[in-house]
Amino acid sequence: MEADKGNQGSPAPKKVDQKPSAKPMRTSKRSIKRRKFDDELVESSLQQASEATGTRKRNEDFDRLFKMTSGWLPTDDLALILAVQQTNDLESVYAGVSFSSSFTLSDIQERWYALLYDPYVSRLAVEAIRQLHPEQIAEIESKALWSKEEEKLLSEISCANLDMVKPFEELLEKHGGTFFRTRTPKSLYDHWLKMKHYRLLKDQKVQPMLHGDTLMSFSDAEEQLEKAEKDQQQRKDQLHSAIVRDDALEQDLNYIDRQQKRAIRRLEQDIPKWQTLVEGSTAQEFDSQTFAVLKGRIVRYLMRSQEITVGRSTDSFSVDVDLSLEGPASKISRKQAVIKMKPDGEFLFFNEGKRPVFIDGKPVLNGSKAKIRHSSVVEVGELAFTFLVNTDLVHSLCAKPAANYV
Repeated sequence: MEADKGNQGSPAPKKVDQKPSAKPMRTSKRSIKRRKFDDELVESSLQQASEATGTRKRNEDFDRLFKMTSGWLPTDDLALILAVQQTNDLESVYAGVSFSSSFTLSDIQERWYALLYDPYVSRLAVEAIRQLHPEQIAEIESKALWSKEEEKLLSEISCANLDMVKPFEELLEKHGGTFFRTRTPKSLYDHWLKMKHYRLLKDQKVQPMLHGDTLMSFSDAEEQLEKAEKDQQQRKDQLHSAIVRDDALEQDLNYIDRQQKRAIRRLEQDIPKWQTLVEGSTAQEFDSQTFAVLKGRIVRYLMRSQEITVGRSTDSFSVDVDLSLEGPASKISRKQAVIKMKPDGEFLFFNEGKRPVFIDGKPVLNGSKAKIRHSSVVEVGELAFTFLVNTDLVHSLCAKPAANYV
């Protein structure tokens, strides 16, 4: 009975109904595509157009910047800036400055305007110039063009001046603000010599030159040069109107233009050579030992033996008549010619150089000879000389037996 009571005191466990567990839901990270409304389509199209416009503008800016800076080195920019400061003339810069590339006048103008008005290009150029080595800057500054004010002060020094240092030191000390900062007395003297050579000093007078049978003044020569330039420009304009110009053709035309301008400058430099000096022999030209004189514009060469060599002296070779003392002699051979006096008093000119020599306008080729007389004009390279004979001494020697003077 007690056992039954004990069992009755603990209630029986209840049964729990267990439901089956639910399945997990499937998810996806992909966005649900839906059709866009009209206002969304318009906004998307505007955004794409704006991005395309911005990309195109950036490409155009890059192309423009590349075109402005293409080919120009920092040394070119520095040379351009210094030259414009000295001359204030882009045409003078184009004619006088040697850049790293063959830039045209339009290229120089575009680059100068970019340096002036384009802040991005000018900032890049200034930063690049600041990175140059001091030796590069000094070399460029030493080749700076000469301003009109500098040449005006140099032209006031007399052409009879023989002192190489003192007048130019005084001029540099007195007008230090006018001259460029790298000018030295030696550079002033060298440029003064060039001005003297081309007769640009105030106390020098330009002599007329012979042109055919009539005298032609410097103004006539300048008028002919201007006429040649006009004819050249007319031919160029006609050529431009007849063909379609492109980049390659533009380069060819600019090259031809530069070649013709160089030819004109060479003609201007050759003007002193065209002047024929015809002077009679005087007592001042000769002495008792001089057979003949080869007279240039600056130097007189005395012929005191029956045979002399004419040419260009070097460290390892010497001649009797060194033509480099007269002027530019780079186109003259070291042994250009030999002048001999025959027993009968005639003079012969033997050309032993590579280039022809002109005697009274007639060419004497290599290995050939020609007679040379009193007042004959001898043109060697870019130099011109007048050959003067001491007729009194030559006649007196010819009257004696050959053994007395050979």
